[in-house]
Amino acid sequence: MSEWKATDITDMKAGIHERKWEIDSLCYPIRLAYKYWKTTGDTSPFDAAWKEAIALTVKTFKEQQRKKGDGPYTFQRNTAWATDGVPLGGYGYPTKPVGLICSMFRPSDDATIFPFLIPSNFFAAVSLKQAAEMVNKISNDSSLANECNSLSGEIINALKQYAVVSHPAMGKVYAYEVNGFGSYNLMDDANVPSLLSLPYLSATAVNDPVYQNTRKLVLSSYNPFFFKGKAGEGIGGPHAGMYMIWPLSVTMRALTSNSDAEIKQCVQWLIKTHGGTGFMHESFHKDDPTKFTRKWFAWANTLFGELIMEVYERKSSLLKTI
Repeated sequence: MSEWKATDITDMKAGIHERKWEIDSLCYPIRLAYKYWKTTGDTSPFDAAWKEAIALTVKTFKEQQRKKGDGPYTFQRNTAWATDGVPLGGYGYPTKPVGLICSMFRPSDDATIFPFLIPSNFFAAVSLKQAAEMVNKISNDSSLANECNSLSGEIINALKQYAVVSHPAMGKVYAYEVNGFGSYNLMDDANVPSLLSLPYLSATAVNDPVYQNTRKLVLSSYNPFFFKGKAGEGIGGPHAGMYMIWPLSVTMRALTSNSDAEIKQCVQWLIKTHGGTGFMHESFHKDDPTKFTRKWFAWANTLFGELIMEVYERKSSLLKTI
């Protein structure tokens, strides 16, 4: 039984450990399915139940666009941690219905400040296009495919209008969160989807000028959660606290880089900051890698493995120099 079931103020469902609504929770299964299908050509897993799940994903995304009221989802928690609960009756701060999807939580499980979480909306737009292709070609359901494509297009158009803001030093950049009224939050969080990870998610090109400006911003002191110390440098987030760098962000920096020197530096930081355990962690202190959170963190270990395979396949000679 979930430890939160009896105390969280939300409509708890059977089989759910924690009912924090994050857009990416519905995107990752599509990403996995799409890459599996493209790699193997196997369509056997994608039966009627799978198509029903895609339809439910579209329904949920549309509900959380909040064009017709706040929708059915609310979340509150009795806690001293401000990032663990959602204000204003569990609906979060107001948004203007502009076509973007509300996400009450970030991939880190921290509550959003402005509910339109930009990296996750980019991820949703990509995932819906992938779902549309699969539904059309595997299930022969052009109606659902058109619905997926239409919603993806609506999100993309809204991102073009509301996600890009002007920074005095960096020029045009992507905001991390917006509300549709003109307010925005400039930062990045280590967890994926993040602004840094947009090319990894096939949401932007690496050489896209706005992405490159955003990349410079989030890997600088303009990002309040970018930390640089004796052990390395990288992005963290509120979840693990100040001065704690997440290996996820260092790995993602390398996976979205075209610079051999930058990739090599990132791999070296990762190798030197496992705190004597031989594994990646959730986070490590910028000056002391023996101070870390979560001794075992499968997400970080898996992405590190993906990075090493990518470098080996693309730049094997570079790997030999590390």
